[in-house]
Amino acid sequence: MQIGILSDTHDNVPATQAAMDIFEDVGCEVVIHCGDFVAPPLVRHLERDGIDVHAVRGNNDGEREGLLSAFETLEGGALHGRFAELTLDGREFAVLHGEEKPIIESLLESSEYDYVVHGHWHVREHREEGGTTLVNPGAHFPTVPNEHRTVAVVDTDSDTVAFHDVTEMP
Repeated sequence: MQIGILSDTHDNVPATQAAMDIFEDVGCEVVIHCGDFVAPPLVRHLERDGIDVHAVRGNNDGEREGLLSAFETLEGGALHGRFAELTLDGREFAVLHGEEKPIIESLLESSEYDYVVHGHWHVREHREEGGTTLVNPGAHFPTVPNEHRTVAVVDTDSDTVAFHDVTEMP
């Protein structure tokens, strides 16, 4: 199974659309958004046939009711609050925005999850500790350097992570 991961879209519609194009092209069945949509209108740009979107809220997602309403219009998936535990293709995912590094590290060291995915820091990251893989997919905030304007794809068949550049930036 191919699982797309993105974060920190910060109302960047062109980047969100480009990310979803990438996810569609590589055959993702699920997309995980690690927060910081900013405003509810961005959510409709996550809609793609056959792709479920699961998400958590970030520290810049204050319009909680609007985001919940926006997610209700999507065909599949859900907005899970500030933290989610997802089981996808037999793999356990911890999903959070990740403002506090000690929490991220505790989840990674706990060995309870196959994957810990987060955003917030606007820097892509991929590392492994024990049997757990940590992924920060990158960000799409205007001041983010180009090498971190990426999304990630987890392939659960091979347990690999690939980063893809998102070039459609405003």
